Amino acid sequence: MTVAQAPQVHSAALRLLNAPLPQLLAEHDVDVVEIEAAPGFTGGTFQRRDGSLLFVRPAGRPVAEWEITARALLGRALRVALPPLPAPFEVTEVPAPRG
Repeated sequence: MTVAQAPQVHSAALRLLNAPLPQLLAEHDVDVVEIEAAPGFTGGTFQRRDGSLLFVRPAGRPVAEWEITARALLGRALRVALPPLPAPFEVTEVPAPRG
């Protein structure tokens, strides 16, 4: 694929993909907790009632994996379109419980 054929990426997406992750998380007031998790779990996010975000990071996983996951989760939470994740990663949204 040539540069002319590459999909256009919005400036907000470029920022999410290139800015230092700690800076992005601080700018968006994201709290991160680390937990022991099953091997297939690469991370998750929860939006609190006040709108703030809590990211769940699995302990002992590679830093590169967390970089990919956290940026994808933040993009989804902010509704910023990002390029597709590399296999085997995927983001799944679970609807909030009613009531």
